[in-house]
Order: sequence, then structure tokens, then C-alpha cells
Amino acid sequence: MSAPIDPTSTPAWSELTALRDSLRPDLRTWFAEDAGRVERMSLPLVDLHVDLSKNLVTDDVLAALVRLAEQTGVAERFAEMLAGVHLNTSEDRAVLHTALRRPAGASPALEVDGQQIDSDVQAVLEKLSTFADRVRSGEWQGVTGKKVTHVVNIGIGGSDLGPVMVYEALKPLADAGIEARFVSNIDPTDIAQKTSGLDPETTLFIVASKTFTTLETLTNARLARDWLWDGLTSAGIIDGTDAAKTDAVAHHFVAVSTALDKVEAFGIDPTNAFGFWDWVGGRYSVDSAIGLSLAIVFGPSAFRELLAGFHAVDEHVASTPVAQNVPFLMGLLNVWYSNFLGAQSHAVLPYAQQLNRFPAYLQQLTMESNGKSVRWDGTPVTTDTGEVFWGEPGTNGQHAFYQLIHQGTRLIPADFIAFVNPAYPLEDGGRDVHGLFLANFLAQTKALAFGKTAEEVEAEGTTGALVAARTFPGNRPTTSIFAASLTPSVLGQLIALYEHITFTQGTVWGINSFDQWGVELGKQLALQIAPAIEGDAEALEAQDASTRALLEYYSAHRSS
Repeated sequence: MSAPIDPTSTPAWSELTALRDSLRPDLRTWFAEDAGRVERMSLPLVDLHVDLSKNLVTDDVLAALVRLAEQTGVAERFAEMLAGVHLNTSEDRAVLHTALRRPAGASPALEVDGQQIDSDVQAVLEKLSTFADRVRSGEWQGVTGKKVTHVVNIGIGGSDLGPVMVYEALKPLADAGIEARFVSNIDPTDIAQKTSGLDPETTLFIVASKTFTTLETLTNARLARDWLWDGLTSAGIIDGTDAAKTDAVAHHFVAVSTALDKVEAFGIDPTNAFGFWDWVGGRYSVDSAIGLSLAIVFGPSAFRELLAGFHAVDEHVASTPVAQNVPFLMGLLNVWYSNFLGAQSHAVLPYAQQLNRFPAYLQQLTMESNGKSVRWDGTPVTTDTGEVFWGEPGTNGQHAFYQLIHQGTRLIPADFIAFVNPAYPLEDGGRDVHGLFLANFLAQTKALAFGKTAEEVEAEGTTGALVAARTFPGNRPTTSIFAASLTPSVLGQLIALYEHITFTQGTVWGINSFDQWGVELGKQLALQIAPAIEGDAEALEAQDASTRALLEYYSAHRSS
């Protein structure tokens, strides 16, 4: 693999700098004088309609951004990723989440590092599908022979954020009478609340940990196991012997892990463990066996449809020139805003309550991937990297933080996502509520783009100091993403879109978007501090003054 190209050394970077210096954003004038702007800047992405026309770019800026992608090798690096080149340099691993959604029989077959990738992926997918069908049909039963009614996924990071986001997004499609819950936080409140009201006889736990060593996940798994044993014992269903407990775990726990010895030691039958590989990063894993809870709730067919949506976008990126390549263009726009126009955050605003967890999912995808200060060869980056991704569903956000986006001093690019057809078509007094909802989606992007001048405010009869307060500057950039309906395929397309946006930015910046060493130090220190919390005087003394003082406060105020 080649060394990273310093983007600031490219001719395109110099060109973009000059264009930035001469840019006078004026979306009102651009739209008024350029009748073809919307058509040129609206692009299809499988089932998505993506309108880039309200971004702060001219044709010259877009052309220079395309040249930046060409000069930093974005398309070539994407091809290397698909082929299994070890792009994850710090861990010497291939990056093959795209292989998880290759269809059966894809040609040519993919072999990487001696592994037959396609056959291995399809084998796990088939095993996952078979198990999901058994649970859905009632063939798989709890220890008393009852059908599973609740699945509790225990994981953290990508083993939680992906499944819970997809579950919320597709919940209207749940058709087997099975509800999913998700436990991630080591705060005991999480496991206590997620198991509240559940029947141990009809609850299935999925422990999702590749190595089966993740502190938070294994702690919660043990707490869940205790909850199961206590519930079954108090109900007189098991007698509390080791054999009875082992049998209960075998009926009520499965694992997503490759550490079969640890899975077995926990009490889970290794035949009920579903594997994935070190070339799948956690934040890219929802389309792996990590999606087991989704296959159970929505069915294997819906899960395969989700994978097909991912794959369709992968194909678009692999085969489409940069100038029409939607994920590449959106990633390049983010570079434009971050590195040339000074934006430090990016809002994602889904006008769909079903996508209420999508911004949180994107926080891990984007910030864990691109929150780096060294390049993939270990040298320092040459420019700012990453943005803070955040957001809430509309219209809730309108009554919370849109004020800052509309009239604040900070430039905050925003992606608006909406769907033509609702999951629940309801009316209020004869009016289509979803239509009213979408009117807000359209109105917000219009207001952000075109604002409201002082003259327009005065024409409405406002005078004095109120004129300035009611003036909107406009020229606040947005991208609009529309689809007909939120189907499993469309959701897969959306996720893959942002995966490849993230990839594009990382490639331009020359960073490894596929490791996450920044999360490790705090985890290591927590293991050193835990003995101090438990009363170890030597561990307490080893801490810095601030940490010691906080630990002493904890000890003084802990009630039990």
C-alpha cells in the first residue's frame, strides 16, 4: 500500500484555497441566475434522491473537489479496500465490511490472506438465518418449552449502536411477536431497566463480543445470567443446582463471538455462537452476525434485503466516476466545509422518527473513524480532521437547536433525510399529518438556504431593533436526501452512504479510518482505578491528586 498523499501539497488544494478566498456565497442569486443548478446537483443513489444544490459550492468548487479526490487516490484506495488490501495499517488487517453484503455466488470469488471470504460469510449468514427462523417459529424454546417473546442484545459500541438503530428504524416491520431490547452501558441501571417486566421463561439473551472479553458486555452478561437464574429459581422452575443452571443458560443464551472456548466457559453451547472476523470493525458490523437480533425480529428475508441495500451502494461507489459518485461527493463537501470554510460540526436531521438513533449511530461511525491526528504511516496529519456529528429527528430539533443553525455565528452544514410515504399514515381533521411533517422538512432547508432579508422583514411591518432580530442571513448549507419509503434496503443504502462518506474524508486526509486506539487508554486506566474504588489503599495512593480526591468523595458518600 502506498504512503498517504499530503492533500495540502496537491494542485487541487491550492485551487480550492483560491476559490475559498474569492467565494461570496449567495444562494439566492445562484438559484435565480442558474436555472439548471438543481438538475445538475441532484443525483440518484439507488433508491435515494440526493439534492446537493443548497450547498455553498459553485461548479468550479465541485470540479476542484473532484480533482482533489483524484489527486489523493480516493477511488484507487476504495478498490484496494474491496480487494482486501490491509488498509488498517496499525493492526495489519484488511477492511472488508463490504464483503458482508456481497451476494451469494458473487464473481469473481473473494479470497484474502488465504481465506475464502465469500463462502465463510455465506455460511455464517445461513446459520444466522436458520437460527432466526427457529426462534421466530417457536421451534427454539426456553427451558420450560415456551416460545421466545423478547430478545435482549448485550453489547457495546458497534455491537449495540448498529442493532438498536436498525431496530428502531424498522420496528413497524416486526412480524413475529418478538420485541428486542438492548443493553450496553455498564451502569447497572441499564440492565435493571431492560430486564424489568420480562419473563425469564420467554427471554433470549444475545451476548455480542468478538473476543468475549469486553468488560462492559461480559459484566452485563453475568448480571443477565444471574437475573435468569434468580427468576427461574424463585418461580420453582429450576432447583438451583449447577446442572439446572447450565441447562437454563443453554436455552436462554447465545453468542456472537469467535472465542468459542470463552463462550463455552460462560455456559453457552458453542454451536449457538455466531462468528465474525477481525477484518470487520465494530462500527461497520451491523450487517454481520451482530445483526442476529434483527434477523430474529424482522426475519432473514428482511435482513438480506438490508444487506442488498448496502451492496447496491457499494456497487455505485465502485463503478461511478467521482463527479457523479454520491458518497464521494458528500465526503468531499465535508472536506470543503471542515478544511476551507471552518465548520467544526455537522448536523444530521432525519425527518423520520424511526431514525431517532441514526445520528447517534453516525457519531461512532464518523468520529471513531476519523478522529485521528496521525496518518496511516504514523506521520502527523497536515490539516484538521473529523467533525462533531450530531442531530435529532425533526421536528423536535426545530424547537431545540435550529436557532443556532439559522442565526448563530457558526457554520453548521446539515443533512436532511425524509421519506415520501410514512409507516403510519394518519390524518388530523382531514389533513395528512405526514404531509404537514414534510412541509417542515422542505421549509427548513429553504429557510436555511435563502434566509429573510431586512427589507422583507420591514415589508411585513416590523421596525426598529426587531428588524435585525427577525432577519435570517441564509446561505446555511444543507443536503436533502429523499426516498419513497424507509424499507430495509433503503436503510442499508443510507448506512452504506455514510460509511463511504467517512471513507472518502479519511482517504483525503491520509488517515486510517479503521482503528480506534483512542478508546483504549481510558479502558486500561479504569482497570487500574477499580481496585481503589473497592478499597485498595495502594491503588488509591497511585492516583493523581484529582482522581484521589474524587475517589475519597465517592467513599464518603457511598451509602452501601
